Amino acid sequence: MDVESMEWEWSIRDSHENHSERAALLRPILYEMTASETGNADAVKGGKALSLNISSGGMLVLMDRAPEIEQVLKVYVPTPITIAETPTLAEVRWTRKLPIGDSSSRITYFVGLKFIF
Repeated sequence: MDVESMEWEWSIRDSHENHSERAALLRPILYEMTASETGNADAVKGGKALSLNISSGGMLVLMDRAPEIEQVLKVYVPTPITIAETPTLAEVRWTRKLPIGDSSSRITYFVGLKFIF
C-alpha cells in the first residue's frame, strides 16, 4: 500500500482537555448498544471491543464498526477482580477510521467514549 494514498480523516486541532489522568488498559471488553432512534431491528445490538486507555471521564476503544455519534453504549469495564465486570453507560463522542489494510480486510475504528454519570 502506498503511504501517499492513505486517507487520514482526522482533523488536527489543539485540545484543551486534560488527558494526563489516562491509564493504559489493553483488554477486550463487551458492549451493548441502547435502542436506536431509527428502530432498525437488524442493527448490531452488542459485541466486543478492545480498550486502549481509560480515565475517570471515559475510555478509548477499537471497534470493528463505527457507532453513531451520541449513541449510548453499555460497556462492561474490567475491574481488578476478574470475576467482576462493572456495566457503565458511555456516550460515543467521536470515531476515527484507521486507514490500515486493503478493502478486503476488516475495517477498524478508534472510538472515544465519555462515561455518563
